[in-house]
Amino acid sequence: MKIVNINTLNESQLNQAAQMLVDAFPHSWETLDKGLFEINGRWSEPDTLFLAAIIDGEVAGWCGILPQYSGNVFELHPLVVRADVRGQGIGRLLVEAISKAAKDKGGKTLWLGADDEREGGETSFANTDLYDDLPRRIKEFDHGTHQAAFYMKLGFKIVGVLPDANGIGKPDIFLAKSL
Repeated sequence: MKIVNINTLNESQLNQAAQMLVDAFPHSWETLDKGLFEINGRWSEPDTLFLAAIIDGEVAGWCGILPQYSGNVFELHPLVVRADVRGQGIGRLLVEAISKAAKDKGGKTLWLGADDEREGGETSFANTDLYDDLPRRIKEFDHGTHQAAFYMKLGFKIVGVLPDANGIGKPDIFLAKSL
């Protein structure tokens, strides 16, 4: 596996990357054209970077960073790994590579938002009154089956929660780590 800048991918590989967005996040990117727009429109922004993991010429996953706060902070957006190769360390390697890139660009913090929006919820934050003693709820956080567990293994910490961001009982969880 090699990790490369996404702007070095050929048309077929860009389509693979865009299709991953459609497959993993159909509520955000409903069509291949919207996935391609996300990739092509974003990489032209200053200090934005997308990296792709390539295995045997195929895109196995990719992620990006978007600069904020005058480049002191970068948002990890998105991270997607092809379903058939998940659990093989590709996401971890991508996050490590993009973290280094953000630090090399002068970033101090890397953050992301992770929605808990599935019906019934995945974390202890779901379907809960988060306005009631939020510090305690963060301290007692149970990630359940949510992707927050993955990010927390990589050193991210919960730095905030936006209750009901995706509807009643469906919060957005903000995670960050120091670079």
